[in-house]
Amino acid sequence: MAASKQSPAPPGATERRTSSAVRRWARICIAVAVVVATFGVVLSTGAGGAVVSKTISNLGLCLAAVSAAVACLFRAALFRGRMRAGWALVGLGVLSWGVGQMAAVWLDTFTGSVPLPSQADIGYLGMILLASAGLLVLPVAAQALANRARSVLDGLMVAASLVLMAWIFVIEPLIEAGGDSALALYVSLAYPLGDVVMVTIVVYMLALQRRRGRNFAHLALVGAGIAAFSISDIGYAYLSLIGAYHSGGVTDIGWFAGFSLILLAATKPVDTGATAPSAEVADTEGGQPFGVLLPYVAVLAALLTSVVWFARTGQSSAFVAYTRSALILLIVGRQLLTLLENRNLTRNLETRVADRTAELYASEQRFHALVQHSSDVVTVVGTDAEVLYQSESVQRVFGYSPKLLTGRRLTSVIEPEAATRLADALRSVSGRPYATTVLELTVRHRDGRLRQAEITITNLLGDPNVGGLVLNTRDISERKELQEQLVHEAYHDALTQLANRALFRERVSDALDTRGDADDVTVLFLDLDGFKEVNDSLGHLAGDQLLVQVADRLRACVREGDVVARFGGDEFAVLISSPRDAGEAELVAQRIVDGLHEPFRIDTRDLHVRGSIGLASFAALAEGDDADDAEQLMRNADLAMYKAKAAGGSSFASYDPQMLAGLVERLELEADLRLALDRGELKLHYQPTIDMNDSRVIGFEALVRWQHPTRGLINPLDFIPIAEATGLIVPLGRWVLTEACRQAVEWAERDNSRPIKMAVNVSVRQFDRSDLPTVVREVLTETGMPADQLCLEMTESVLMTDTEENLAQLVRLKALGVTLAIDDFGTGYSSLAYLRRFPVDTLKIDRSFVERLGEQSDDAALASTIVQLGQSLGMSTVAEGIEEYGQLAALRDMGCTFAQGFYFSRPVPAGEAGRLLLQGAEASSAA
Repeated sequence: MAASKQSPAPPGATERRTSSAVRRWARICIAVAVVVATFGVVLSTGAGGAVVSKTISNLGLCLAAVSAAVACLFRAALFRGRMRAGWALVGLGVLSWGVGQMAAVWLDTFTGSVPLPSQADIGYLGMILLASAGLLVLPVAAQALANRARSVLDGLMVAASLVLMAWIFVIEPLIEAGGDSALALYVSLAYPLGDVVMVTIVVYMLALQRRRGRNFAHLALVGAGIAAFSISDIGYAYLSLIGAYHSGGVTDIGWFAGFSLILLAATKPVDTGATAPSAEVADTEGGQPFGVLLPYVAVLAALLTSVVWFARTGQSSAFVAYTRSALILLIVGRQLLTLLENRNLTRNLETRVADRTAELYASEQRFHALVQHSSDVVTVVGTDAEVLYQSESVQRVFGYSPKLLTGRRLTSVIEPEAATRLADALRSVSGRPYATTVLELTVRHRDGRLRQAEITITNLLGDPNVGGLVLNTRDISERKELQEQLVHEAYHDALTQLANRALFRERVSDALDTRGDADDVTVLFLDLDGFKEVNDSLGHLAGDQLLVQVADRLRACVREGDVVARFGGDEFAVLISSPRDAGEAELVAQRIVDGLHEPFRIDTRDLHVRGSIGLASFAALAEGDDADDAEQLMRNADLAMYKAKAAGGSSFASYDPQMLAGLVERLELEADLRLALDRGELKLHYQPTIDMNDSRVIGFEALVRWQHPTRGLINPLDFIPIAEATGLIVPLGRWVLTEACRQAVEWAERDNSRPIKMAVNVSVRQFDRSDLPTVVREVLTETGMPADQLCLEMTESVLMTDTEENLAQLVRLKALGVTLAIDDFGTGYSSLAYLRRFPVDTLKIDRSFVERLGEQSDDAALASTIVQLGQSLGMSTVAEGIEEYGQLAALRDMGCTFAQGFYFSRPVPAGEAGRLLLQGAEASSAA
């Protein structure tokens, strides 16, 4: 049926709505049944007299007709298209009958009679026309030409049969009875003939709907109503002609019941699952015998009626004879059409069977081709492993001919171990229908190669088309090789093919787990000395070649069974398992150190690198908790390697627990140093600089000190290297520069005297940053320090590394107006050429030359040379570390400009330094 206008609803809501509608319709059915029963009892018994029955009949029929018409029109509003038009026409037809009934009631009330014909008959007959049109408009499935012809013949057979029966029972008696006029006769005949048409249409539509498998409950109710209506029409027509009809009689019950049934049809809930008729529905008669037999049932009923009529009356009628002849011709035509349809059906079935057979054959050939050319080998075996079927792909995959394997036991052509596993797998699934198992076996190819095979076994013993165990075998050798390659790459270094850190760690863990009480496990950690210089100067390709040769040399130095690994860069490791106290790890370490002494030939160059090795053994640390797992043991070896490197390299060192304690202390110190600036724990001490000529304090050198809350005063030698290594020297250096400049300005403003020269040390890490001149300028601006009163001290390493970049830095600093000094001069390797190029103002003589002045040594000559060098280059000189008067006197004789040392004062806090500045520093007041 056509779709409703209502928008789709969720399935749950639709089911609840449908259930509610069905319950509501059931209540309407009960109410209508009660009303019809009451109406029938009153009219059939005549309770209350003829007047009461007539009044009830007239009002009841009007209300029933109008109610049914309104219900049909409301139902039409729920649909679109032909379904809406069909229900609307049926509703208008019922309404037309109701208007006719109202007209009859008016005539009977005000004239005392209802003549035949009258205005009421227009409404009555209007229902026949409108309802018939509505029934024909209702949608049906699209049909082929033969189906439409068959439907027409079926309808004509039913119509002819009904006309014949109506002629015998109604029409001929009406004609013989005659009437008041010809028009009255024709009107009277129109009722049964119209009813025959409507009943024929209803029966035909019911048959068509039933043939299509439709839900025809609505149409069945309408048909039942029209049938009841037709019975009353026939009775009305006959009684009217003979003058025996009166309103309120039993005849009116049929009309009331008919309208009630139409009302129920219109109020029956819409089937939300119904869909519009489709031409795709199978058009077969065998599925719905009701539609096939209905025309023949009607013809049989008509023929029996005519035979009984002839037997009772003995009369002959030309109309009856012609009608029966027409029925015979219709039956013959129907059978001829059926014969043609059967022949077409037979041809269609033969064509479909041929097509299906060809399709099955093609499918079989396709399956056969897929099996034979598949990368999988398909084998069917019995429970004893005898080969029942073998696909030809076995020759392409494993080199065996299918004929060679068929009839033989599969376990006899594979390796014994594989045969045992295969037999166990076959037994495991043979007792479970459709069970499946997968196993991997090593299978020997016909040419002798070993191949890895994955076999999926499926139990199809219960399948009559197979009757065996199906083995789908796939050669997975390449996949296995790829897996092994991926595993190798995941656990080995790509450059040297040595084990990587992950594999080495696993091997160390395995060695610790399997270690006996008398065994020891030792990890050697090797770091190359000088590899960075090779990489930087000759390039990464030469560095990679060197690493490969180092790996080969390590393999040659270790014992068989030792594990050699590369962790990345120039870091290597060796795992040694040996008896306890055998000393074999030390022997291997010494062989490695000696082996690395030999040069490495890279292209045309001989390169020399050395190695620093750290050893960590389980036995040496077993009493503690320091080597309880592989990671701990590897870390201990790493710490020992740093000890070997600190000792000068090209050696090995064994782990000592104090190394870990020192590392932990260093980490704690680093963490505290990061917070020291924020906590205000860093302080500056100032050591005065003395003018040699008049012993006046002309400035100070700012030296940072760390007052730790728990460790007390920490030596700069302990935390400055940490700051250098971690980069904390950059913020620390800025703080020192700012605080020193601020203090110098404060002293100058307090004493209203000459500006104070302030010297601040600058590290190499600060020079590495391009923003150093910007930082100095910002500090000078922020504190108000005169640029010419700030001296930046640097070590000779600044002159030796990144020469051009550092030269540019020094030029930018010099442009600010600050003074530049080289600290600890004489201990490095700076040349005269560098001194001439760099804009340096002051040379500070290292304390190592000063402390041996006055003794018979070459240091006095060196110190004098530095003073003379400074004078020749226009630089002032500062002697550090003066502790005795003799040293001071010697330096004065040499012409040294300035002096520092404990002879004058130790580095002191700002308060004491301020007092020194006020009092002056006499040589006799040494601290």
